[in-house]
Amino acid sequence: MCRSRTRANTRAGLLFALAFSLGLVGVGVSAQDLGEGGGETMEPETVILLRGLDKVTARMSPIEVRVDEPGHFGSLEITVRNCRKAPPEDPPENAAFLEIREIRPSESPVELFSGWMFASSPAFSTLEHAVYDVWVIDCAAPPASG
Repeated sequence: MCRSRTRANTRAGLLFALAFSLGLVGVGVSAQDLGEGGGETMEPETVILLRGLDKVTARMSPIEVRVDEPGHFGSLEITVRNCRKAPPEDPPENAAFLEIREIRPSESPVELFSGWMFASSPAFSTLEHAVYDVWVIDCAAPPASG
């Protein structure tokens, strides 16, 4: 068995364990797709707040992205497909399904990450990149204009 497949299987097992411990499994939400059938547990939101770390400069930056609209951090393009937040009466948790690609001039985009990230457990599902780290901070509704 190749090393990447073993890593993917381990990651899937860890995600299932996290989903189970959060009470997401057994209430209509699978570890593979938190976005369907889980409305009674996690509420969908339209904006995500991420934090990015540039390991070369040691600078952290806030990244705000709307669902289904690409955001950028350095050479990364981040698209949020789903962002869910636990209701106030539950333990705090934010989960987001992210697609992260690296965009370099004169080259085809390279997919680096596609999956769920959890604010409370960023080590369970991480972006593996030599220069950048990205993690979920919060899912929220857009600010009211007025």
